Amino acid sequence: MKKVLGLGNALVDIMTQLDHDQYLTAFGLPKGSMTLVDAQRSKKIYDETIHLQKTVRSGGSAANTIHGLANLGVETGFIGKIGTDEMGKVFHDDMISAGINAHLSQSQVSTGRAVALISPDTERTFATYLGAAIQLNRHDLSSELFSQYNIFHIEGYIVQNHSLLEDALKLAQLMNLKISLDLASFNVVDQNREFLEEMLKEYVDVVFANEDEARSLTGKEPAEALDQLARLCEIAVVKVGSKGSLVKSLRSEVGGRRSLVGGRRSLVGGQRYEIGVIPVKSVDTTGAGDLYASGFLYGLVNGYDLEKCGRIGAILAGKVIEVIGPKIGEEGWRVVYRMIQTL
Repeated sequence: MKKVLGLGNALVDIMTQLDHDQYLTAFGLPKGSMTLVDAQRSKKIYDETIHLQKTVRSGGSAANTIHGLANLGVETGFIGKIGTDEMGKVFHDDMISAGINAHLSQSQVSTGRAVALISPDTERTFATYLGAAIQLNRHDLSSELFSQYNIFHIEGYIVQNHSLLEDALKLAQLMNLKISLDLASFNVVDQNREFLEEMLKEYVDVVFANEDEARSLTGKEPAEALDQLARLCEIAVVKVGSKGSLVKSLRSEVGGRRSLVGGRRSLVGGQRYEIGVIPVKSVDTTGAGDLYASGFLYGLVNGYDLEKCGRIGAILAGKVIEVIGPKIGEEGWRVVYRMIQTL
């Protein structure tokens, strides 16, 4: 089976359930966004919500996706940077307990953390202090490490360091890995639109975006945005919340690179798939996009067609929003396994 390597910000998620959205206004955080904050502002937000219910788990977009793949039985690795503090231990131990090969370097700067503010309607807003994560650099990457894997998944949040993102993509391409990119928050895309479009065109095989991110990048609504993304990458996915997702591939090859879907399944040129959702009771949407990517990549690893990849993604996205935080529990995974077997 193919192996998947992830790279992203190694963060600890502090999931905080809000009783009203006035906190977001007071903190100056656009609802549904990811806003970078410094250590002082992160502490202020944490302190002023200390009375609210919280849970603490390892997080970060790519780390969540890799965690999901590991739980599906895929051999995985993750590249990140943590501090030597208790939060760093939380992140490291969570990776190891899931069976992930943790390629983690350490810094004297404290481990990054994301205070995730969950609104009553289950939408989540992140105030992210990157801490040690932002010190990840080209020296933490090696061709020897990349050569051990077949697929490379990277989060768009790494775009705060343009050179690191491009260096990682170049190395993955050089080592003949298939490259998957999850775009990140819409405001991050807004600030880096031209650079991200260039990265997609030059390096990326599979792109994941929600409708806000797709609109920020292309200026178009989901269906037209999907068409534009599919002209940049081999496989484009636009997630449209409770309406499901759209998947499209225009061609079997991009820039001379081998098709991910391969064989007869590569002959899907121009076909768009509309993937529905599974019936769930939403509690917290944190991790829905990340776990969708887990399911979709699991399908690609196993050589499934694009429609089945999307349906597996929908299963994982549905099950993770039934719990607080980006991790599906043991019983949830048992349900996931049964649902995948029925496809």
